Amino acid sequence: MPVGQHRSSGSAALAAADGGSGALPVLPALRELMPRGGLGRGSVVSVPESGLLPFAVLAGASADGAWCGIAGMPEAGLAAAAGLGLDMARTLLVPDPGVNWPPVVSSLIDGCELVLVRPPARAAAQARQRLEAALRRARGVLVVAGDWPGAQVRLRVVAQGWTGLGDGYGRLRSCCAEVVADGRGELAAGRTRWLWLPAEDGAVTVADPADIPASLPGESAGAGGPALRAVSG
Repeated sequence: MPVGQHRSSGSAALAAADGGSGALPVLPALRELMPRGGLGRGSVVSVPESGLLPFAVLAGASADGAWCGIAGMPEAGLAAAAGLGLDMARTLLVPDPGVNWPPVVSSLIDGCELVLVRPPARAAAQARQRLEAALRRARGVLVVAGDWPGAQVRLRVVAQGWTGLGDGYGRLRSCCAEVVADGRGELAAGRTRWLWLPAEDGAVTVADPADIPASLPGESAGAGGPALRAVSG
């Protein structure tokens, strides 16, 4: 079946879900980071290349019936993504789109409301323009694991602290992360939220103020609090 034929099955549900705002839904923990509380159709969102955040961006709309495509992420943590609400029955996977990846992503845009891609190389300006034009026509959302000049929304994890590890023992259980959103329009001034990414149950939730590490980046938190370290944006 051509990729484009997949898209119509979830369109009616999503039209009701966005309430006419022109935005696809996101997980509740991400709403305050997004313009109008969701993913603007026809937009590009850039996210860190690794971790749970790229899949968290897709999960809300996927759980509401959106078709999603994932390209260039052969080691994708699909079990964790499914735990967030990503519907694998409505997800198209292209582990290795190759060096000529823009046409592959364009085909996915034709059939999916959201497409997550980790480009194998920086896209030329002309390729970016063609993909952005395809997004506007299809009213989809492109989530780029990496940098994308001119992205309407850019999410960055600027600090994080893991819980569960003692002095040489234990296992990682949860991660408290400071996420910054900036970009165009409403996000020009930037927004910051602390999230559990993930919480101990694997979900993405807003961190309670009492759970936020009090230490500065690079320092250890006191007893009972996660160690906090700065990470590259």
